[in-house]
Amino acid sequence: MSAQSAATAPAVRILRLPQVCKVTGLGRSMIYQLEAERRFPTRVRIGLRAVGWVESEVQLWLAGRIKQHRATEAQPRP
Repeated sequence: MSAQSAATAPAVRILRLPQVCKVTGLGRSMIYQLEAERRFPTRVRIGLRAVGWVESEVQLWLAGRIKQHRATEAQPRP
């Protein structure tokens, strides 16, 4: 990768678990449960004993949840 393309590439930000909890409003166990059910972005290994989540993937997941909620909310109730 050239220096110019590296400068124009969007920065990837990794969120650690406390940050993911804060951003999503979910607890640790719920994040791991949703991840195991393949309903939440998967972790990436960032070190020997460290993992994190790609911020853009978490934000996309949140946007999807909001969209789903709004669609459900707009449906007429019986």
